[in-house]
Amino acid sequence: MAKSNNPLQPLLDQLPKPLRNKYFLVLVVFFAWMFFVDTHDIMTVVGLQQTVNKLEEDKTYYQQKLEDAKQERLDLEVNKEKFARERYYMQKSNEDVYIIVEEEN
Repeated sequence: MAKSNNPLQPLLDQLPKPLRNKYFLVLVVFFAWMFFVDTHDIMTVVGLQQTVNKLEEDKTYYQQKLEDAKQERLDLEVNKEKFARERYYMQKSNEDVYIIVEEEN
């Protein structure tokens, strides 16, 4: 076998075998490209997943608010006078309304 005249050959011989394998190197470069450089890299995917999670939390919050608003509307339709007195402290012309606020301990 002919000896190579490459001046870097002693340095290349010191590298572990997988680092001298061209297929392994291509695979490492491919995965590095996919994880760090590609448009769908890890950071983008993580950021998008966090956005999706936040939007799902917002969706749940607003669905609950919608249910509360529907219930409030039903309460208003069933008993308008009671609703107006409790929510807006309305009174008849011949009566006084006292507001009692309970303190939380």
